[in-house]
Amino acid sequence: MDRQCAVLMPVFSLPSRFGIGCFDREAYAFVDFLADAGQSMWQVLPFCQTGFGDSPYQSISSFAGNPYFIDLEQLVGDGLLSWEECESVWFGSDQERVDYGALYENRYPLLRKAYGRFADAIRGGLDIPASSQKKEYQAFLDKEAYWLKDYAMFMAIKNREEGRNWLSWEKPLRDRDSKAMESAEKELADEIGFYSFMQYEFERQWEKLHAYAREKGISIIGDIPFYVAMDSAATWAHRDVFLFDKKGEPEAVAGCAPDAFSKTGQLWGNPLYDWKAQSSGYAWWINRIARNLEFYDMLRIDHFNGFAEYYAVPYGDETAEKGKICKGPGMDFFRALTESLGEVPIIAEDLGIITPATEKLLKDTGYPGMKVLQYAFDWTEYSYYLPYNHIPNSVVYTGTHDNTTTRAWIEELSDHDRDFARRYIHSENTDYGTFVWDMIREAYRSVSDLCVIPLQDYLVKGKEARINKPGTLGENWQWRLQPNFLSKELSGSIRELAKLYGRIPAKKEVEEEDGDEPAD
Repeated sequence: MDRQCAVLMPVFSLPSRFGIGCFDREAYAFVDFLADAGQSMWQVLPFCQTGFGDSPYQSISSFAGNPYFIDLEQLVGDGLLSWEECESVWFGSDQERVDYGALYENRYPLLRKAYGRFADAIRGGLDIPASSQKKEYQAFLDKEAYWLKDYAMFMAIKNREEGRNWLSWEKPLRDRDSKAMESAEKELADEIGFYSFMQYEFERQWEKLHAYAREKGISIIGDIPFYVAMDSAATWAHRDVFLFDKKGEPEAVAGCAPDAFSKTGQLWGNPLYDWKAQSSGYAWWINRIARNLEFYDMLRIDHFNGFAEYYAVPYGDETAEKGKICKGPGMDFFRALTESLGEVPIIAEDLGIITPATEKLLKDTGYPGMKVLQYAFDWTEYSYYLPYNHIPNSVVYTGTHDNTTTRAWIEELSDHDRDFARRYIHSENTDYGTFVWDMIREAYRSVSDLCVIPLQDYLVKGKEARINKPGTLGENWQWRLQPNFLSKELSGSIRELAKLYGRIPAKKEVEEEDGDEPAD
């Protein structure tokens, strides 16, 4: 990578009149802000459709986008909705938290109205702007059929089953019996069409926004969760990819071994991959990464450690105490990936316990790992994450979506660790707001090629702006930016840091300076 900088900001956290950030005019305005601030990249969280718990890391599908990100205003422009109908889900831009319960109750009925008109329009029964999209829609269905059919069928059946986990469906549908599948496809044709339509609109709107970002010189860093949810289209349609026995029950699930922080370990419950069965080509994984490359320019692989080794807990155990460490696919997977897709730009999320196996895999792949400053200042005063231990081929963060904000982190530090951090970054006599910006400055001047700062840190937000608290359910993935917080003054201050520490690419900087020169 060149020496660059990025902002971490989930799409759902953008301001919007409709209760959750989406691909609307506020998203375009945010791209403008990034360009004005001298940034090269925008890091987002997974675009996956969320399920129980609202986490983008526990998705219903590894290929489908989140329908909540569809901009209703664009549907109005296509004649699929009216403003009066949209006003029924009008939350106001100043809503401080995403209300997923309210979204679930009111967004899907509205999108169903849009789908009904869209289906009528492409059949020729309704003369609206969307009528011209028939060929485009069919091309999308054909191109994405390899995952879309299974996803839409899964969602249609799940909706008919009132949300029940697919493991509890009747055996013919649970095991994808051909006659049962044919019958369900006929019975649920309209519902399958609805879920396909939402994915079409999601992709269509994102491609427009992504193209706009490219025009502004902004690349997108996306996030791929390592694991999938047990109750997902992936596990239902591709049981052979995962560790399931002949009866269709999981053999083991993911977790973390007991340690000083948890005497019984951590039981995550995600299905494990059957790497031996996949070793002939890793087709499902490669298709998954290829699909994400349609969305993003660079991928951050969450829990990269899992490719080196993983912890398997017997299915049905109530704790993780009886689990065992198993070997992952290692470089064999990444060689297969490169052979299929060429060199894929990847950031390895190598946080947590770094084992020799993970260190070797990171070195062998050549991918940049992550350095998080909130982990740097502890009682040892010699952390792996201290800036003098950074290397150019890495990505430095003040904190990630799993950390609290830097302002809250400062307030919660022990006196010793806070004093050490102050001395290290030369911020001994500053207030907490200046301390936060000094931490940002420390990240910018790191030798790490890429510097990524969560937007909340630039705004010196406290714990109320935390995105996620790992290991907890509820009150996560909800923070939203309030309107008019992104000022010219703020973008100017960020740009100054980018220029001062050499994070505006030289070509871009020269072009901007030439553009500022007075005409002859």
